[in-house]
Amino acid sequence: MTRRERAIQLFKEGYNCTQAVFLAFEDLHGMNRREAAMLSSSFGGGMGRLREVCGTVSGMFLVAGALYGYDDPKAREDKAEHYARIQELAGRFEAQHGSIVCRELLGLTVKREAPSPEERTPEYYKKRPCPELAGCAAQIMEEYIREHPLKNGEDYDGTEERK
Repeated sequence: MTRRERAIQLFKEGYNCTQAVFLAFEDLHGMNRREAAMLSSSFGGGMGRLREVCGTVSGMFLVAGALYGYDDPKAREDKAEHYARIQELAGRFEAQHGSIVCRELLGLTVKREAPSPEERTPEYYKKRPCPELAGCAAQIMEEYIREHPLKNGEDYDGTEERK
């Protein structure tokens, strides 16, 4: 199963958009399912249904941080390099979808919605591109990983799990 297919499957299981993307890479980032799901839970619906940055994009950013991020607050070059990576990932997503903003991707005019998520019914999936957006974000991240070998120097071909 590809990361794209896994992210779509996870979304359809009921995980939010960010969780679906982040969990599709759980074998690489090393967090257990519960921790990863909890960490990424706040970003769904464009950050808690605020309809800001698309949760699938936030999921990519979480994966990028876990795999390529920096931890030294004084490492200006590392920070700049990482921010350039984040902007590149956002640019790839935006090039395909025209925006990285949840409400724009969904064609909504309101900035905030009620905090209660909609029930996942067949009608929900007909009107929401979210599963496909999760798949796209996972694919973009997977392609990025292939193009930029992980810090441990191993090549990534998308078929092997890492521990």
